[in-house]
Amino acid sequence: MSSNALLIGAGDLGSAVGHRLAALGHGVTAVRRRGDLVPSPMRGVSADLTVEGPDLAGVEVDLLVVALTTRPRTEEAYRATYVDGLARALDSLAAAGQTPRRAVLVSSTGVYGHPDPDPVLDEASPAVPADGPARMLLEAEELFAGRVPGGTVLRLSGLYRGESGRIVTQVREGRVDDPHRWTNRIHRDDAAAAVVHLLTREEPPEPLYVGTDDEPALLGDVAAHVAAQLDVAPPEPADPDRGHGKRLSNARLRASGWRPTFPTYREGYVV
Repeated sequence: MSSNALLIGAGDLGSAVGHRLAALGHGVTAVRRRGDLVPSPMRGVSADLTVEGPDLAGVEVDLLVVALTTRPRTEEAYRATYVDGLARALDSLAAAGQTPRRAVLVSSTGVYGHPDPDPVLDEASPAVPADGPARMLLEAEELFAGRVPGGTVLRLSGLYRGESGRIVTQVREGRVDDPHRWTNRIHRDDAAAAVVHLLTREEPPEPLYVGTDDEPALLGDVAAHVAAQLDVAPPEPADPDRGHGKRLSNARLRASGWRPTFPTYREGYVV
């Protein structure tokens, strides 16, 4: 059944979600600071959410996706976008008389902080933000849960695209530090597929999911894989006995029927 979807945020991930929804036959409206940059076939609406809400008059909303981004990574910037900006967008939605049937807020596993010793974290694990930006993300989750009945929060681990990203740059420049740290990631395409899955699956989704791939990995192992593809010197080998940091589980998301195309970094990094 086709529906009308509204994207609050149409950056790299939001646009990928919108294209997938459009390919399924849904009409898609996307809010972005410059609506003219929203790619076809989506309809763009211009709004700087840090100062104003979008004009949603005449926009029908069955499906809602909130996928905001901001720079720099400061508490002030995150509050302006993820908390105050989200509130303005939801105010505009209410003013337009629209109540979405399904809604997904994209958040981050950064809200878990940096537990040590290393547990495996999932949806039941307490969120203990370690800094101001993470606190703002958790505040945004709470705002969303309070104002969007039946909404779903999707906490994503580190987003990447296989041909580029920070780890590729670090390996090229020979500056991989802390190879013994556990890392968690999800390919951008799998993250977009997870959002669409939660919006369109037959059964109502749970209020919270962790979005990550199948295998937490030591940074040194990921870097060695990338180095082999780049044909450059490998970094210091990872030592599992010295592993530290958090590991994440995607068991609930997988149990809902989602399956990643890139289940580990080995499939995802093709450089």
